[in-house]
Amino acid sequence: MSPNQAGRPVPRAQPPAGLQVLEASEVGKFVQARKRTRMDDAVPARFKVGDRVFGRNTNPVGHTRLPHYARGRRGVVARDHGVFVFPDAMAAERRREPQHCYSVRFEARELWGPEAPAHDAVYIDLFEPYLEPA
Repeated sequence: MSPNQAGRPVPRAQPPAGLQVLEASEVGKFVQARKRTRMDDAVPARFKVGDRVFGRNTNPVGHTRLPHYARGRRGVVARDHGVFVFPDAMAAERRREPQHCYSVRFEARELWGPEAPAHDAVYIDLFEPYLEPA
């Protein structure tokens, strides 16, 4: 147990099944290892610039960098950043899984409806497993 601000012990929450919790002594080593997230693996890209895609409508257990507001929404691939460690696999299993990361352009109205400004857009960097062809 760790103390709260009042100095009282607080029980540690148990992680969902299959997920690990880092101990304080492991954090520094883990952060140093994660600095090397770009990978040189020759992984074929599933998408190319200009492809229309959907953010997958999924609710995974544990870590994800797929924002709720982009799930099930249509966008266009604007850039392929290359191959990186997939953070979901690293967080859940400490496994380096090479995946392409794309910058995807979403129209503001696609994300927030007709009240959003007509000419606004949001670019979100999304990993390949987060996307489906539109």
